[in-house]
Amino acid sequence: MSFLSDALARVQPSPTIAITQTARERAAAGRDVISLSAGEPDFDTPDHVKDAAIAAIRDGRTKYTAPDGIPELKDAICAKFRRENGLDYTPAQVSVGSGGKQVLFNALIATLNPGDEVIVPAPYWVSYPDIVRLGGGTPVIVPAGIETGFKLTAEALEAAITPRTKWFLFNSPSNPTGAGYSRSELRALTDVLMRHPHVWVLSDDIYEHLAFDGFAFVTPAQVEPGLKDRTLTLNGVSKAYAMTGWRIGYAGGPEPLIAAMRKLQSQSTTNPCSISQWAALAALEGDQSFLADRAAAFRERRDMVVARLNACAGVICPVPEGAFYVYPDISGCIGKTSAGGRRIERDEDFCTALLEEHDVAVVFGAAFGLSPHFRVSYAASDEMLTQACDRIEAFCAGLT
Repeated sequence: MSFLSDALARVQPSPTIAITQTARERAAAGRDVISLSAGEPDFDTPDHVKDAAIAAIRDGRTKYTAPDGIPELKDAICAKFRRENGLDYTPAQVSVGSGGKQVLFNALIATLNPGDEVIVPAPYWVSYPDIVRLGGGTPVIVPAGIETGFKLTAEALEAAITPRTKWFLFNSPSNPTGAGYSRSELRALTDVLMRHPHVWVLSDDIYEHLAFDGFAFVTPAQVEPGLKDRTLTLNGVSKAYAMTGWRIGYAGGPEPLIAAMRKLQSQSTTNPCSISQWAALAALEGDQSFLADRAAAFRERRDMVVARLNACAGVICPVPEGAFYVYPDISGCIGKTSAGGRRIERDEDFCTALLEEHDVAVVFGAAFGLSPHFRVSYAASDEMLTQACDRIEAFCAGLT
């Protein structure tokens, strides 16, 4: 009999974290590694947010808080949902967790039973299917490939729904593709969901403020108010405010679901870090003007990376609507051999050879459920991105 849990055997370690760690180890060994694997802004946390955290420490706000958030932060989250998304939530309908991942984890673990199905469009964030499996559910992976702009169609969603479907996981702009759904594209999906009242929606909006070229962000409960009573709208401060390490995510949803998530969180972390909560309050209530400047910087990086990757032999790189990722197709590289002698049979081979031969770390597409691709995070300096693209272009040119 195994000492370890059967539930743990259903999940795998995060590939993105593993690749990032491998890149760190190579760099520590003296290699000139450029890592484009982590989904983390390279900008610093704004000074006014840091100042709020320091003030919280000095004021002694270092004790336990309510399990799912201090009242002040919940009020600010309610105001944010009203101001930016046209959604009305009360503090009792808001949950604050130690990062968006914990909020997602709480929602799924609190609701899934064996046999429950969760629709997950692919490519997907690597944690979605594994958290579903950990909760005893079954991820139903529905491909949304390059031919549809990496966006799920209404027809594909309809075909995936069964009597066992409990959740539909939705992410726009997307990790790993940066694909964003327009209002009309999302309306097509919400029309399907309105025909299936047993299906709940978990909308991961973490990249809301990273949208380009006039793309207008919308969230499901905003497009179709009839879904609000069975939608959990998830967000956080990690990406837009460059606060990944502060670990604050939040969500608004029906009060019974929020209460269940609170119950679970009270038996895990007890509460999110008190200092981080006061910092998040400053982020949500403070000056928001810098968000547009940072989005503009990411857009410029996107344009450069897309152009450079499209110049690489065997690579096709679509232009994403948001986030800070691109997801190039490398069908033209499969079946070739690298200059270092590695046969490229899969996208994982491509990424392994790229790291070993040119010291560039990216994430292979199979980790996100759709191959042959790789993900580049362009949340890095212009100099680093230019050097990385030089190396990728050289690597592709050496394939025979």
